[in-house]
Amino acid sequence: MAYSDQYPEYVSVAEKREKARKQIENLKKKNPNLAPIIIEGKAIATTWWGKAWNKNLEIYADYSNRISRGRSYVRNGAVVDLKIETGVVRALVQGSERKPYEIVINISPLSNEKRASILSLCNHKIDGLAELVEGNFPKELEEIFTLKGKGLFPTDKEIKFSCSCYDWAEMCKHVTAALYGIGARFDEDPTLFFKLRNIDFEVFLKKTIEQKMQSLLENSDKKSRRMLDDKDVFELFGV
Repeated sequence: MAYSDQYPEYVSVAEKREKARKQIENLKKKNPNLAPIIIEGKAIATTWWGKAWNKNLEIYADYSNRISRGRSYVRNGAVVDLKIETGVVRALVQGSERKPYEIVINISPLSNEKRASILSLCNHKIDGLAELVEGNFPKELEEIFTLKGKGLFPTDKEIKFSCSCYDWAEMCKHVTAALYGIGARFDEDPTLFFKLRNIDFEVFLKKTIEQKMQSLLENSDKKSRRMLDDKDVFELFGV
């Protein structure tokens, strides 16, 4: 038996990327709105939200054993399209066949109980939209947001997926490539995380402002109706 009959033909990384690039060009002729995942450097994700998404996937045993299968795929440009909507991600991943595989990933919405718990724990710790989006918030909020099973990120039980390929594995490499692609997409637009989980991120800011106002009003009462000092004014307007 020949070597080529026992093992698949070796394809270099450069060849895989070139194949994906050509596929993207062809698909864009029919679909100008195609949104491929392009990884420029070694890291799949570089922002806080992107890295936190990928790290969350890797903390679950079933995922950690299988998810590495998709890393090379996403790095090589195989995720030729990925769009995030409320509660669902639709992707096209180029595999060994001529036509890309279709992937659908459904994410359960954040429960009202979790939402209320996280909001109460935020306790006016977020000062502005930019701070929330950029992930530049106190360490304690990072721990709250990423707490396994209780934070903002979905558990493995809250992620359902399907792929049009013939792989017998429940989680094929095309699905895992798309899962990593989601993290890379958050690098481009972190607000998509809130859209995916059906969270109004402005609620976090509104809650923060309300708590801050309430705190200032309570302090002003303790001062026997004295005028707010400079420090309080600065806090009130986030200066």
